[in-house]
Amino acid sequence: MYPLGEAATGLLFLLVYMQFGLTGKGLVGFALVSLSVIVTVADLKFMLIPNKVLLFFLPIFIGLIIVFPEEPLWSHMLGALLGGSLILPFALLGGMGMGDVKLFALLGWVIGFPNVILAFLLACLLGSVVGGLLILFKVVTRKQPIPFGPWLATGTLIAYGYGSSIINTYLSLIG
Repeated sequence: MYPLGEAATGLLFLLVYMQFGLTGKGLVGFALVSLSVIVTVADLKFMLIPNKVLLFFLPIFIGLIIVFPEEPLWSHMLGALLGGSLILPFALLGGMGMGDVKLFALLGWVIGFPNVILAFLLACLLGSVVGGLLILFKVVTRKQPIPFGPWLATGTLIAYGYGSSIINTYLSLIG
């Protein structure tokens, strides 16, 4: 799994560089990729999102967002609040772990509002499709837990890179 993680990191770093270059948004993107790959590998391997990893990245993201603001600070605070709040009911009901709550609060801080909503919808869609396929092909059973952290990370990366375009396209289709 680790060589795949390394390859994914390199590819995602290249995509971030091609999208944003060596800008503030690019630096945030590199850190976001790093967190996403670490969390994905840990959650897939151990079904755990380590607090130490989240606590390591917390001051990095607070600093990067303050130094390189792309959105108003209230957008990032609302993103963190919504990120944690969207996942918390599922964790309290036993469907997810508190690591997912803390992770998505941190990711929400990075991508802000309304991208946090898009990231959540994408994570649910991707997780449902892949989970459904894993059940269909009998890789996992219906009652077997499937980690959600990788889908939160993937949805967040998509929203970070293309959120404005996706949201604007959607709004133009319904409006």
